[in-house]
Amino acid sequence: MTLADTSGVVSTAAPWRQVELTLTADSQHADPYGAVEVWADFTHDCGEVLRRPAFFDGGSTWRVRFASPLPSGTWRWRSGASVEDGGLAGQEGTIDVQAPAEPPERLFERRGFWRMAPDGLTLQHADGTPALLVGDTAWGLPWRATPEQVRTYAADRAAKGFNAALLMSVQPDMGAEGPQDRTADEGFGVAFHDLPQGRLREIDVEYFRYLDTLLDVLAEHDVVPVLQPVFQGFGWKGLGTAGPVVPPEEYARYCRYLVARYGARPAVWLVGADGSGEEPQIAAGGAEVHAWDAYAQPTGIHYRPHATNRAHQDADWLDFQWCQTGHSGEHFPERVADMARNTPLKGVANGEPSYENTGRTGRAAGWWQGHEAWANLCAGGTMGVVYGAGSLWQWKLHPDEPGHSDFFAAPGAGWREALDFEGSDYVGLVGKILDGLPLTGARPDWTHTLHPRGLLVPDVLFITYLAEGGDLRVLDGRPIPLAYRVVDPRTGKVVSEGVRESVDAPVPDAGGEPRVYICTRPGS
Repeated sequence: MTLADTSGVVSTAAPWRQVELTLTADSQHADPYGAVEVWADFTHDCGEVLRRPAFFDGGSTWRVRFASPLPSGTWRWRSGASVEDGGLAGQEGTIDVQAPAEPPERLFERRGFWRMAPDGLTLQHADGTPALLVGDTAWGLPWRATPEQVRTYAADRAAKGFNAALLMSVQPDMGAEGPQDRTADEGFGVAFHDLPQGRLREIDVEYFRYLDTLLDVLAEHDVVPVLQPVFQGFGWKGLGTAGPVVPPEEYARYCRYLVARYGARPAVWLVGADGSGEEPQIAAGGAEVHAWDAYAQPTGIHYRPHATNRAHQDADWLDFQWCQTGHSGEHFPERVADMARNTPLKGVANGEPSYENTGRTGRAAGWWQGHEAWANLCAGGTMGVVYGAGSLWQWKLHPDEPGHSDFFAAPGAGWREALDFEGSDYVGLVGKILDGLPLTGARPDWTHTLHPRGLLVPDVLFITYLAEGGDLRVLDGRPIPLAYRVVDPRTGKVVSEGVRESVDAPVPDAGGEPRVYICTRPGS
């Protein structure tokens, strides 16, 4: 991150790399977090204007974080505030942006942040490169993990192919008790001291400074935080989540704070989680994110298992809908398929399938997770796939840490042991197998092959999965490209490839093993 003050020019800033400006108030304000709104307008030589909110960072300090979406040129910025304070309003400066001599190592600095593609269903980088979210549910990481632990976690997940982590940004249970110590049993970091009363007013900025360091580690590994403000459903231990209780205006203000603090780097905004989606906090938070996120990063809802999964379907701020199929170790791809039929079209994924080894060893374990990911993808999960492991999601410190639900914890495992569960290998491979494919425009298709569901970009790409392999029989195959490769999804190995002789010719396979079939234009 490049640092700047209000008096000079940052001449070394690179596109899509976060720059931080510091503003110092001239006066003391009674409620700096809740009652003082600060922002900066950035105007580029070409005339483009972006507004970024500032966040209160303790004492008399506000900070503005900004990343240039343009490859070069000068941005001139000027700050504004809702109060009369010369240290916060009317400050000015310039940021010169220069493309680096060599392509940046980090993916999101090369290609830009994620946004929804024009089809409204799939992801792409700012430069138009198609993307697929491969997420892990590390919900408890922000308020339980240490930087050293996150380095271990991020290195493992990135190596396996994961590029996103679903995170509860705060410990959400109003009734949870424990020391404010991440290394102690039942301990956790505290973001708002009044959250046990269902309020979000008494912010602890030290918590968010610590969270900065954790998200820095994820960014180093190109793992995007999927940030959820305050959970609506079970939460951490099922002890009364604050999400559906806090006043909507406080929920929205906190959403704005998250956008201010973390929105100048890759992020996904999960404004609702584990609820019906109709809670008043959800719409308030979604509208606030939409108003303040200058980069249009994806914003959506993740539902409880028995929800309708279509709240606010037509809202301008809503980009995606993620279902949750529960934790019983059964496959329900029809939930994804149902969501893919909703209009207007939005991105779809199963944001929370059964956790691996949840409650008992063997539940939803091993290849179960790979089958789940491919089945949901081909049923219409065009935005990506998500994985979860018992004891990892709640960041259980060690196998014998007390206080956790037996139904959700994996027997004999803390977070570190759960990191090695076999199923994560298979889900991570989904992204590696599909990397570089022209996914934009993919829609679920049931009509051009016998039995399996697939994703089709007519005349460009077809992807499908058979649990036991065998010849892929094609019916009216004119939209399905002729060139094919057959992949073992357990290893990522291409087991056969070729070109079909005609539009109705099958894709051959001996059968008996899980197979993914990828049809593309010859030569692509």
